[in-house]
Amino acid sequence: MNERRLVRVSKFLSRHLRHDPDRIGIELDEHGWVEVDALLKAAEDHGFPITRQELEEVVDENDKQRFALRDGRIRANQGHTVDVDLDLDPVDPPPLLYHGTTERFLDSIREEGIKAMDRHDVHLSPDHETAVDVGSRRGEPVVLVIDAGRMADRGHLFYRSENGVWLTEHVPAWAITFPD
Repeated sequence: MNERRLVRVSKFLSRHLRHDPDRIGIELDEHGWVEVDALLKAAEDHGFPITRQELEEVVDENDKQRFALRDGRIRANQGHTVDVDLDLDPVDPPPLLYHGTTERFLDSIREEGIKAMDRHDVHLSPDHETAVDVGSRRGEPVVLVIDAGRMADRGHLFYRSENGVWLTEHVPAWAITFPD
């Protein structure tokens, strides 16, 4: 599949598996899964046919591993704005995690910490390089260092999605090291 088509299919899947399943008439189960056949039929019925091969290629080759295929079903690994329980168990985080953002959000983050906003959780990266990539999507990246170890010691829960993204409900300002 060519790169443009790969991106279009990935964006279609992200929109409908993370944010707007009702738009194409699919119903996610409580953990965000939907039958592949139902998704493919809904996509075709709404003017965006996807082959099973294209779907598998997007899942396998997506650089951020945004989707999972299992037992004839598919789901987004994280980033939902619709109500799903990803069925993840709490995991002890590494001492430090990272959050990529941009300058325009820093004042708010200094006051309120990092909030999930319209998503279920705050997304944190396991390394500086990934956080740079995340922050770059919205402009010049700023990487914040998160004292995940101290947060965990104070009772904050962390989860790790299937694609290695760390999730937590909120990152308080005291746990963030801002760049100079």
